[in-house]
Amino acid sequence: MHRVAALVRPPQSTFELGCAAQVFGIERAGLPVRYAFGVCAERPGPVATLAGFDMLVTDGLDALDGADTVVVPGWLPAGTPPSPAVVQALRRAHSRGARVVSICSGAFALAHAGLLDGRRATTHWALADEFATRFPHVQVDPDVLYVDHGDVATSAGAGAGIDLCMHLIRADQGARYAAHVARTMVMPPHREGGQLQYSAPPRPAQIDGTLAPLTDWIAERLREPVTIETMAAQAGVSTRTLARRFAEQLGTSPGQWLLTQRITAAQDLLESTDLPLDAIARRVGLSSATNLRRRFLNTLGTTPGAYRRTFRAKPQ
Repeated sequence: MHRVAALVRPPQSTFELGCAAQVFGIERAGLPVRYAFGVCAERPGPVATLAGFDMLVTDGLDALDGADTVVVPGWLPAGTPPSPAVVQALRRAHSRGARVVSICSGAFALAHAGLLDGRRATTHWALADEFATRFPHVQVDPDVLYVDHGDVATSAGAGAGIDLCMHLIRADQGARYAAHVARTMVMPPHREGGQLQYSAPPRPAQIDGTLAPLTDWIAERLREPVTIETMAAQAGVSTRTLARRFAEQLGTSPGQWLLTQRITAAQDLLESTDLPLDAIARRVGLSSATNLRRRFLNTLGTTPGAYRRTFRAKPQ
């Protein structure tokens, strides 16, 4: 059982805490329970929230000592440094191997603890300038949804916190488990961390230009040699217009989106079948086992064989 502890402080954002609680703390029918979720505070007792009510937190900082993942779901006011006790608790958890994660302004707490020095990190775009000024040793990327270093991860605004938590579940439990969780939450199973935090709102004339029919069409044809030109022709637009619509609606390029779909489909086949790599590569449109290995390594930092060994025999 993977233990997740969320460290809260007044005034706590209920949505940011809810991001972690919804992903890690809910038992779902038909899915094995692999996470134990809890909440702690420096001073246990009533904790004020931004929603106008107090919540009762019974665990103190010692809860972090038993956690496999520590989540800081926001840190408000962002400019207020955490106490020495909180800093030491975060450092102690990290030093013994716990994964430390922030949502939105929670990155300020991680930075105060020195866990982001010399590293790339993100936070809400509206806080990025203040963050960069306060922590010059951190490489701030204000445009991405999240940044994951394995031992430390940061996310942008509250909604991106869900994306990061879903990304962590995929890394822990595999694509199929994460997809099941996503379906129960009625949301896409994965958004790339490098996608933009926000995109331009569609103009009224673009409402009929939704990409949904095109993406559904592509999803049914992953094994075919779909190109950017093919996608544009199917949508009835130029490649330039297609690229603009992907950037506006999905925060990524058509080519990167297509590669992500193919990698995701390959993950599912690696988890659920004994097909050889060449067959999987052909089914998802990556042509060969060599290309599949290269794309897998570049995207996920591991090989298809290692991924299969990790997730093929997961206990149910």
